[in-house]
Amino acid sequence: ALPFLALLLAACLFVAPVSALAGHHEKGESHSEGNEAASKKAESEKKQPRKKKARDPLRDPSFATETAPKQFRVEFDTTQGKILLEVNRAWAPNGADRFYNLVKIGYFEDIAFFRVIDNFMAQFGMHGNPKVTRAWSKARIRDDAVVQSNLRGFVSFAKTAQPNSRTTQLFINLGDNVNLDGMGFAPFAKVIEGMDIVDKIYKVGEGPPAGPGPSPRRIQLLGNDYLRKNFPQIDYIKRGWFTE
Repeated sequence: ALPFLALLLAACLFVAPVSALAGHHEKGESHSEGNEAASKKAESEKKQPRKKKARDPLRDPSFATETAPKQFRVEFDTTQGKILLEVNRAWAPNGADRFYNLVKIGYFEDIAFFRVIDNFMAQFGMHGNPKVTRAWSKARIRDDAVVQSNLRGFVSFAKTAQPNSRTTQLFINLGDNVNLDGMGFAPFAKVIEGMDIVDKIYKVGEGPPAGPGPSPRRIQLLGNDYLRKNFPQIDYIKRGWFTE
């Protein structure tokens, strides 16, 4: 198969140059008539409104601006079973709003638990499509005050040491991690059903260089293709939705 550039050049050979087309007229047609017709056609094309491309909410964080209800529930269907989360907006309003909007646009579909450490936490939220991950990489939300503690079953957004750095990555506490409270990790939800399912999620471990788990950088670049090829045992959120 020809390389892409070669194919592109080959295709150009079959396109008649503009100058050649401009000099061609049907028998009996004057140059002025031809120019007049071309002018009318161009004017008509200008008047026709261009169709706007529908924006994809998965790749456009500007859609994710709704205020969440005071309390709501989300069910995750995972490769180990179903998990039910209850969100309380009063605990962490910015985190709850972001989570609500992610669920609403269908973000949580085929989402890997890519960093799971026994007795510590199960982290998820990097999208399987690298284009979606890139779109959200700078869609940061402001920090919340820590109202609830990071006890077993509570859910918080992951963040860096920098202020206001939360995007789409979250974690479920597998143990009581009260030390995270002082580091600014603000729980916004709690697993109210299915903690036994959470405990079954494959413990892939810490990422490099500290452990044998997946590289977040490579997930960002290659998505779920990288994970499925190199870490076939890890678990996924198959789908997430609002429930009563």
